[in-house]
Amino acid sequence: MAKPARADRRVLIYSHDSFGLGHLRRCREIAHHLVCGDDNLSVLILSGSPIIGSFDFRSRVDFIRIPGVIKLRNGEYTSLNLPLAVEQTMALRASIMEHTAEIFEPDLFLVDKEPLGLRGEVESTLQMLQAKGTPCILGLRDVMDESGLLAAEWKRKGAVPALERYYDDIWVYGLPQICDPLEGIDLPASVKKRITYTGYLRRSLPKQRSHLRLEKIEEPYILVTVGGGGDGEEIIDWVLRAYEADESIPYPALLVLGPFMGNELQSDFLRRAHRLKKVEAITFDAHVESLMDRAAGVVCMGGYNTFCEILSFNKRAIILPRSEPRMEQLIRASRAEQLGLARMMRNEGDRSAADMATAIRNLPQQPLPSQAVIPGLLDGAENVTKLADQWLSRSDAKRPQIFRRTRGGASD
Repeated sequence: MAKPARADRRVLIYSHDSFGLGHLRRCREIAHHLVCGDDNLSVLILSGSPIIGSFDFRSRVDFIRIPGVIKLRNGEYTSLNLPLAVEQTMALRASIMEHTAEIFEPDLFLVDKEPLGLRGEVESTLQMLQAKGTPCILGLRDVMDESGLLAAEWKRKGAVPALERYYDDIWVYGLPQICDPLEGIDLPASVKKRITYTGYLRRSLPKQRSHLRLEKIEEPYILVTVGGGGDGEEIIDWVLRAYEADESIPYPALLVLGPFMGNELQSDFLRRAHRLKKVEAITFDAHVESLMDRAAGVVCMGGYNTFCEILSFNKRAIILPRSEPRMEQLIRASRAEQLGLARMMRNEGDRSAADMATAIRNLPQQPLPSQAVIPGLLDGAENVTKLADQWLSRSDAKRPQIFRRTRGGASD
């Protein structure tokens, strides 16, 4: 029996994630912009994030939670919860993705960061959708890694042949004057032609604001955020030591520890914050945009999403980037400082409490990001929506012409 013709548009997004919040939050943001731009479009996100259910999603955006994996310090992966060998978990994830794509029948497949997915898990889905004529797009953040390290990694993973074989377009969620994420990669001319820089993804306040009630401190505060928190303990400790050593810091601080920070570390930091009059700490808030909007300044690690929020809400920031296991944050923070978008402090050495206290005290006197004029800096959401519509329109043209409802009303 032939499948009935349909008038809606469907986008499937693969969120590359094993630990942390970065990929999930970026994919969620893109999904929300896509459905806002087209009343006839639905988005389904494939994610292994264990806390994806903690976030709210707009109407016509949903997710499928695949079994989680986690990357160990030695670079190997292991199953997050299931007592399975990692090979079994990866096979299970790949099967769920392929069968989901087969049933969902997307008109566009957007893959985040990894051309073949985690350990190649997306390749069978790419093969199946390519055979159906479904456009496949790779989305890349502004910075990937130091060029030599990335070149070696991509050669090992066969990433460039995957770009040639499977992808119709490559979207970079940044600007070339800030960074070329594929610098040092020997790309064929045919692949280079497919690369489009969109600009950064502008963030806005969510409809559902944070319900956080401050118990000790008042606004405006210095927001200290370390993303998922799995590797942010050094920054939290550094800021706490600054407030412990110097009670005269004029602004209070709100620490967001992150859902992936170890329980013992969380408990210790919460106890230390409780003893300080000017410091309040929470473990997690899914509406960090609301917290940032209320802040006088930001202290952060400099991941992609936090950087977008700093620019979007025009907040003065001190970025303390990590340099392992990737140089991504250090490269982004260095370039941001050169362009006058933020200040960078190296997260290494003795981490003097006095240095941090001075930096926080001076933070409100820094230039605002908006004082650096960079055309197209925050045009990412609009450009991604336009690019997606172009590819979806091609899919529309292949279908039988049937009644369709659009944002502008009904048409034949």
